[in-house]
Amino acid sequence: MNTKINEVVKKPWGEYKNIYFNENFIVKILTIYPKSKISLQYHKYRSEHWVVTSGIANITKGKQKFILKENESIFIEVAEIHRIDNQEENNLVIVEVQTGRKISENDIIRLDDIYGRT
Repeated sequence: MNTKINEVVKKPWGEYKNIYFNENFIVKILTIYPKSKISLQYHKYRSEHWVVTSGIANITKGKQKFILKENESIFIEVAEIHRIDNQEENNLVIVEVQTGRKISENDIIRLDDIYGRT
């Protein structure tokens, strides 16, 4: 694991902070800035559980789209294509729990990224 507990990691779409991790799972706080979104992506080794704690999330999960509000959640399976999009004027805050046989920031396969990342 490259980051430390409570270290804020800046991304083009916002930031995240690892609040707990061990070899089997990691808990993060994601903040997606207004009018920003993460890449359309999937993971080979991990699944993700998302709980919205503030804001409104527009979620792509496979071929389906969902709108999640505060206290609502969704599960993303291993290898499932997904994206979080914040179309609102305020920050979107999500608690993310990653579980799987390999927890790594390198386990991201980007299919579409407005920030030009591969």
